[in-house]
Amino acid sequence: MDKHVTNLETPVGVLTLTEEGGQISALRWGGLFSLTETTPLLQAAKAQLLAYFAGDLRVFDLPLALGQGFQARFLAALCDIPFGETQTYGELARALGVSAQAIGQACGANPLPVIVPCHRVLGAAGLGGYSGAGGVETKVWLLRHEGAAGLLL
Repeated sequence: MDKHVTNLETPVGVLTLTEEGGQISALRWGGLFSLTETTPLLQAAKAQLLAYFAGDLRVFDLPLALGQGFQARFLAALCDIPFGETQTYGELARALGVSAQAIGQACGANPLPVIVPCHRVLGAAGLGGYSGAGGVETKVWLLRHEGAAGLLL
């Protein structure tokens, strides 16, 4: 299976996008060398991410590699959290029939942050963690960007 990778400069740092088998399979923080590889799907993903960061896009429309089983159900549930809204680890845990700790671990292992919005998941009494570059500060930036800053006060 062919794998294509490209970088994108964003307000939260350089992101690296990976396409495999006609789906976006990963988004990671930090650039890998000076990649400029492009495919129609990577171009579409970059355009949608730039529109998101410009405030012009609220819902991504890309073919995503969500995995199977619990991972697929979990990532689909994250995609269902609307722009500018949040859920708690506990709410997601109850909806998916797992522990809040399992939700926290799954958030930390999200292969597609930003596109699959794990930043919209909060602890019952605080922000919770964030595995992206910059940690919780990046999570706060993303929530403010989406107009969810009132939830942070």
